[in-house]
Amino acid sequence: MKRVIISVINDLVTDQRVNKSCMALQEAGFEVLLVGRRQRKSPPMDTRPYATRRMKLLFEKGPCFYAEFNIRLFFFLLFHRANLLLSNDLDTILPTYFIARLKRIRMIFDSHEYFTETPELVHRPRVQRVWKRIEEYVVPKLDEMITVNESIANLFREKYHIHVHVIRNIPLRQALPPKGDRQTLGLPADKHLLVLQGSGINIQRGAEELVQAMAELDDCYLMIIGGGDVLPILKQNVATLNLTERVGFFPRMPYAKMMAYTQLADFGFCLDKDTNLNYRFSLPNKLFDFIQAGVPVVSSHLPEIERIIRQYDLGLFIENHHPKTIAATIRDGLSNPERITRWKHNLSLAAQELCWENEKNRLLSIYQHYE
Repeated sequence: MKRVIISVINDLVTDQRVNKSCMALQEAGFEVLLVGRRQRKSPPMDTRPYATRRMKLLFEKGPCFYAEFNIRLFFFLLFHRANLLLSNDLDTILPTYFIARLKRIRMIFDSHEYFTETPELVHRPRVQRVWKRIEEYVVPKLDEMITVNESIANLFREKYHIHVHVIRNIPLRQALPPKGDRQTLGLPADKHLLVLQGSGINIQRGAEELVQAMAELDDCYLMIIGGGDVLPILKQNVATLNLTERVGFFPRMPYAKMMAYTQLADFGFCLDKDTNLNYRFSLPNKLFDFIQAGVPVVSSHLPEIERIIRQYDLGLFIENHHPKTIAATIRDGLSNPERITRWKHNLSLAAQELCWENEKNRLLSIYQHYE
């Protein structure tokens, strides 16, 4: 049996794309080993049908963290047998590439986003240059790679003339958990529920303006589920604007538990701003989570997201990020029960097409010639 080692820099627990890739590869007959890191506050690892390894590091952020992780990953890959290596995102690509060349085995690179254009790097040009040089050194030497949508794929194709496969990060079409009970989940019984969720609730993704919009919506309650670098600002805004009765914060949680909350929402939000290429061409997991949960979407005008929402007629769009505009859009969406019924019907149809069971077949076709 051929063995694949899959590397990712996170703590493995909530990365659904990597988990689904591991499951698909195991189904295709590979022995799978997934390698990541364990942070001091990482949740316990759930039981999975493939092997996992989380490395405990001395550093958890900054240049020392990236250096330590990549060195540790290099030696881990050096001393563990593999027939194929899969690198997830640019922050694992160097050790994976060097070991693949050293051992003369094949590797695949899966870019979950346009890494070098994330806002965390755009505003730090020296750091951005380092990551761009890593990308420019390795990617042109690859036979092929994977990414999450056609817009990002075209950027890599045009820049490096490489064959790029598109595998969208779509949830499993599975029986959803029962809808949560509002009282049990600590949610108000008499308000419309709104949800913003994900592990990347970061700057320039519209979260600040959405919280400010809640000052205009006394009949709504916003659930913010997950983590991200903007959360301290959001919590401060909630306190300053006296919105504790309209906005609630919920920590990262297992997918099934999160979906118990999500299914209760009247609207889910994808409000990324067109401030960098990574956000412009994003196709976030939460969009497909909302589709599977049957939750209409309020979105900004970004091409990949807008294409899905318009194709299936799943919700509506904000015309700018002013809090009053967001509030008015929400009120407009809630005011038309017939339109909500239509969106719900369309969401059910879209969920049957936009599911991992269909996307997985495309992934397996890529790995057929690695068997």
